[in-house]
Amino acid sequence: MMHPRPVAGKADYVAEAIALDVDPALIDALVRDFYAEVRADPLLGPIFAARITDWEPHLELMGAFWCSVMLRTGGYHGRPMPKHASLPVDARHFDRWLALFEASASRVCPRAAHLFVERAQRIAESLELGVAGARGLTLQIEERLAPLSVASAEEVGS
Repeated sequence: MMHPRPVAGKADYVAEAIALDVDPALIDALVRDFYAEVRADPLLGPIFAARITDWEPHLELMGAFWCSVMLRTGGYHGRPMPKHASLPVDARHFDRWLALFEASASRVCPRAAHLFVERAQRIAESLELGVAGARGLTLQIEERLAPLSVASAEEVGS
């Protein structure tokens, strides 16, 4: 049985996740369902297709990431911000990513979907702020990342 690592002063969502049967196999199923949807999505699919040709390593990395997020396994050692900072994305992309993730979580793990979605919302917000910062922008509270112009999208994507 997994034992969550406690974090002082925070509600222990990991214990709740474990009580709701979240485990690495469930997380793997969620990751695979979600990225199947992403790959087929007309907005997100092309962004991923331009950067990922061998999906299995990415799926394994995202499984390790979500195990670290949801179960505090410590198995993910990546740095997501540099990978996302130069992507040609804006608020629409983050909203679509969240909508697809929420739909996958509801399908794959309905009892624990709320726990995954809460963390996904925080992750998306952090990445959106990081992408804005990489573009030299400072987003104010409640402000979202505006769409790129065609010229600036080509610069970011290169």
